[in-house]
Amino acid sequence: MEIRPLTREQIEKVWTIDRSEIIKNIYRLQDGKLVLHPDFCDAPGWEEGEAEKYTPLLQQSFDRGGKFFGIFDGEKLAGAAVIDNVWLGSRRDLLQLSFLHVSNAYRGQRLGVRLFERCKEAAKLLGAKGLYVSATPSEHTVNFYQHLGCVVTSTPDPQLFAMEPDDIHMECIFNINNA
Repeated sequence: MEIRPLTREQIEKVWTIDRSEIIKNIYRLQDGKLVLHPDFCDAPGWEEGEAEKYTPLLQQSFDRGGKFFGIFDGEKLAGAAVIDNVWLGSRRDLLQLSFLHVSNAYRGQRLGVRLFERCKEAAKLLGAKGLYVSATPSEHTVNFYQHLGCVVTSTPDPQLFAMEPDDIHMECIFNINNA
């Protein structure tokens, strides 16, 4: 499977990604520590209206220089990732990984890892010192990002935290250990 940059016209294809998932546990941040809680949810995929709400935001990100990547199985989009071109973090040296999803049928093939690594490369070329991730609190998602070197941030971005207070806000700082 091949990773390719997405064009502005291909942005709407991200809604063809099957993000359905059975969630058994979620993390909550308590006293600065991640605590796992049972919370069963059969998440069917995109909520009604998400494409209409978020497509314009993704297009705005593209227009201001965001980097969009898709991983393709032939012409079928199996996964996608986006880094926005807005500086975050206390030193304004992080870029947000604003989107990373892999279709259910393609999970377990390290496609998400490949997309994350491509986003790291692109962020470094833009001069970023790391990535900011606002992760859904599912056990699988948080563990995925931790495996890639992300840690819970001590200084969540106020605007993103206000929009996504239940998410786990993380950073992946680029250094010799996770270059």
